[in-house]
Amino acid sequence: MAPEFDRETILSALRRLSDLLGSRGAIGEICLLGGTVMVVAYKARASTKDIDAIFEPASLIRELARTVQQEMDLPESWINDAAKGFVSARHEVTTGDLPQFDNLRVTAPVAEYLLAMKCLSSRIPADTTEHGDIADIRFLIRHLGLTSVDEALAILSRYYPDERLPVRARFVLEDIFAKQGGSS
Repeated sequence: MAPEFDRETILSALRRLSDLLGSRGAIGEICLLGGTVMVVAYKARASTKDIDAIFEPASLIRELARTVQQEMDLPESWINDAAKGFVSARHEVTTGDLPQFDNLRVTAPVAEYLLAMKCLSSRIPADTTEHGDIADIRFLIRHLGLTSVDEALAILSRYYPDERLPVRARFVLEDIFAKQGGSS
């Protein structure tokens, strides 16, 4: 099983990345995505398998991330931009209560946008060692106070065109609301 990143490990790695940026006279920006937001911003779960993010300056952050990886004995892909395919043209972010560092500005999607991203992905865990997206979607629905599939779909349509939404996203939402007694 791959190592998990808890909040403390994530923040230590980002702090070190900020220090390294400072030693180069650079300022970086990182937008945390996916499970990392659930761990760092919402404290909705204890850990995530990696740090999904988009970042600038990308090449410098990738280079410095290798140094952080070696110093902290992290997996090679501890920070990656694999989730960038889920970024919407309406990229709404916030600094919220996220920790900020001297040389690294940290943002995350607003809750509605994160819900839309999680629904677009709609990963169902293969086993109990995986997080998947379902628990995160449930958490965000409660956090946003949504009471129906239609409310959730209205949020999704603000960020993604209907043709981009997988059919399973609607099924996932219908199942979640059916289990909590909401309407569609």
